Amino acid sequence: MVRNPRLALVSGDAHPQLAEQVSRLIGTPVTPTSVSAFADGETRVRIEGPLEDADVYIVQPTSAPTSERLMTLALMADAARGAGAARITAVLPYFGYARQDVRKNLGEPRSAQLAARILCCAGIDRAVALELHNPALESAFEMPFVHVQADELTLPVVRGWAIDGLVIVSPDAGGIKRAQRYASALGATFAVVAKSRPAADAAVALQVLGNVRDRACLIVDDMVSTGNTLVAAAESLIRAGAREIHAHFVHAVMAPGALERICAGPLRRILTTDSVPNALDARVQVVPIAPLLASSIRHLSGQR
Repeated sequence: MVRNPRLALVSGDAHPQLAEQVSRLIGTPVTPTSVSAFADGETRVRIEGPLEDADVYIVQPTSAPTSERLMTLALMADAARGAGAARITAVLPYFGYARQDVRKNLGEPRSAQLAARILCCAGIDRAVALELHNPALESAFEMPFVHVQADELTLPVVRGWAIDGLVIVSPDAGGIKRAQRYASALGATFAVVAKSRPAADAAVALQVLGNVRDRACLIVDDMVSTGNTLVAAAESLIRAGAREIHAHFVHAVMAPGALERICAGPLRRILTTDSVPNALDARVQVVPIAPLLASSIRHLSGQR
């Protein structure tokens, strides 16, 4: 590897607008790339700019269609390696396949670990990811890994709401550490909604653990897909006597019907980021994550 290699920014096909925003902040143009398909549907990638001896950063959330985005990222990494890149970093604003990280039943895969191995086999030297579904997944990556949290962008927004007596709520037991992190930063108490999950993408809220009566609650989660967990948690808080309910989730994955389902519920404010490209409306406050990704790239590349 050459010393202080030239920085090169490459955009996948998942979120080119985000890559352009990062490009403007770090002062490095996006390397021209084409992503298309052969007649039989196979993805075709061509990186059209020079990458020899470059420190390459590929921006590609593996959001829906997840398998296609993951494969495109792997192909782009292989193309960059073939073009002589000195180092390749995958910048993952959202890492798909992260929800199935353990084998709960016989015959199930560990999808998260497999997706990480695919990226490693593709020649990626390092990964940067925003808010993994489970922070323990860092160990699934057989490469240097940087786990970035959205707190520095989203916490100032929540503080700006100036809500008295705020309670931070985790919608399930898996999000307790995240709720505690937010509660500590905001000087708030926290609560948990205990739930059962009878099937994939289905959640049944059971009870609220913690005092929320006559309090303002902020549900925090890493992502929303169907919206079922979020709506069930909000309804449980209403039954427990909460005064008002707000929601913050980092990744607006949003399966069909999710936005309508969430907005039809009792939520007063909804806060998310643009880690995943989505057609959200004025009912949802969106925080840009490009400054966070740009800061990570500058730090890793040795820029000031």
